[in-house]
Amino acid sequence: MKLVLKTRVGQPPSQVWSGFNESLFLKLAPPLPRIRLLKFQGSTEGCLVEVEINFIFFKQTWQSLIVEQGATEQKIWFVDEGRQLPFFLKYWRHQHLLEADGEGTFITDAIEYRSPAWLLDVLLYPSLWLQFAYRKPIYRRIFAQDAADSSR
Repeated sequence: MKLVLKTRVGQPPSQVWSGFNESLFLKLAPPLPRIRLLKFQGSTEGCLVEVEINFIFFKQTWQSLIVEQGATEQKIWFVDEGRQLPFFLKYWRHQHLLEADGEGTFITDAIEYRSPAWLLDVLLYPSLWLQFAYRKPIYRRIFAQDAADSSR
């Protein structure tokens, strides 16, 4: 199943890229389910990110590896793939794409996932969409043009 969300922000891709760090990762985490960051090595190829997800009655570990990172004059991207996933997922690939748009940037979260059953893929879609839509106002606030102006 595929899920794509785009958010326009006021800063150029290079400034947005410099903000993709552990602090941003924690701010982007939705309130539920709660996560505990176990490891954050960065957003470049070969880096590992590991979290513990608290589903109230049980906990699951999610481990993703950055398998690709690149840049051109107009875009910067990195891709994480799930290496250890919660029981309800068997495949996860998430491309983070920062594309220049005038003075700003389009941040695209392009996710491909699979669960053990097609019906579960469909049932997971609304929840995953909400979790990534939750990021949109955070991206806009953190990467607002005003934030770029105040850092000069």
